[in-house]
Amino acid sequence: MLLLISPINNEEALESIEGGADIVDVKNPKEGSLGANFPWVIKDIREMTPDDMLVSATLGNVPYKPGTVSLAAMGALVSGADYIKVGLFGTSNYDEALEVMTNVVKTVKDQNPDAIVVASGYADAHRVGAVSPWDIPKIAKESGSDLAMLDTAVKDGKTLFEYLNMDDLKKFVNEIHGYGLKSALAGSVKKAQLEPLYDIGCDVVGVRGAACTGGDRNNGKIHRSAVAELKELVNSFN
Repeated sequence: MLLLISPINNEEALESIEGGADIVDVKNPKEGSLGANFPWVIKDIREMTPDDMLVSATLGNVPYKPGTVSLAAMGALVSGADYIKVGLFGTSNYDEALEVMTNVVKTVKDQNPDAIVVASGYADAHRVGAVSPWDIPKIAKESGSDLAMLDTAVKDGKTLFEYLNMDDLKKFVNEIHGYGLKSALAGSVKKAQLEPLYDIGCDVVGVRGAACTGGDRNNGKIHRSAVAELKELVNSFN
């Protein structure tokens, strides 16, 4: 299970790198749970990140505007992102989400076939009118994405586990694996919840708050010691 840490700037990116994150996930919480950061931030972080460490970039909690989202995907790609992550926020159903993801995949893969495209839904999709989390695995498969992810749309202290139990999450992961794709889970995941996610075969776990001082994703800052502690714990499961 790979550990994805989400810094918002160069300082936090360095802490993530030094702490041993597998994936440095550039985002901007001011613009939502999967808020997009600026191209120059992605570029700077890619340049400071070792070549053998992956850099992910969120495109935002995107609207149902396939052209706009595809252009954003190209921007993240040319800025140096290895992972292109799309938060399917403004897509209210399967068909809309599939249209967005299919066009993002074409955009990215035409430019760089090795780049990884992530279709990300929300465990609490009902709170924001987004596409159902249960549609995400098939959307990922049919669009040609590489990875299907669930996060939480509303960051109010509620975690992934308050919307989906372990049986639900195992079903989600198993469906994704059945399509030959990778799975990722995030959503205010706490340190104690890493092992249960490992046990169900989750491929990537996304963390911000648990890697921040005081465990606070908004007011705290990512610190290398917290990242190293999380990475050591994940390694201990192997």
